[in-house]
Amino acid sequence: MNYDDKIKNFVDEKNRDYDLFLFELRKFAGENNIPIVSNEVAGFLSLILDLKKPKKILELGCAVGYSSILMSRFLDKNGIIFSIDISEKMIELAKKNFDLAKITCVELIKGDIKNVLPGLILNGQKFDFIFMDCAKGQYVNILPFCLDLLNLNGIILADDIFQNGNILKKRLEVPRRQRTIYTRMNNFINSIFENKNLESKIFNIGDGVIVSKKIL
Repeated sequence: MNYDDKIKNFVDEKNRDYDLFLFELRKFAGENNIPIVSNEVAGFLSLILDLKKPKKILELGCAVGYSSILMSRFLDKNGIIFSIDISEKMIELAKKNFDLAKITCVELIKGDIKNVLPGLILNGQKFDFIFMDCAKGQYVNILPFCLDLLNLNGIILADDIFQNGNILKKRLEVPRRQRTIYTRMNNFINSIFENKNLESKIFNIGDGVIVSKKIL
């Protein structure tokens, strides 16, 4: 085992789920090849939310509901999470897991995220925290909607921005089938760091995380 693997195992051990339900849910996701946040990112997410104590969270990409259940722990009193996913299967799995975990603060929305977000804007919705964990090629397209939906001093956390290291390669070094995502992710990163309304930092956690605070 090399040094990097040892460090990863050490971090995973320290950030493991002490909540038995979340531990079993992570195990289920792994056995069924359903992507959820890494232990490392889950720990980082928990820390930020514990400091922020948001009243309203928008989650883009629900999967089995792991992140929603985790984030629900840190909501302010009477807080709510809006979680969007296009997959009927994931929505049903998430509902089942919310029932088992006795979580009632999540409003699930089935649909294509880029089509749902404009409706939330028209309805006057605003959020203190937005967790981006959906199709990575859509990040750059949905960023303007997220900025409209984010309260002043609100936070966006975008997961998996390194794309297994592809983001550091030259375009022609990336497999052809992944070049569109590569280009869009680079555009997203550039857009978020060039935006004067945001204060952003990038972290080598999991497969890369960007945290942005709305300052204007």
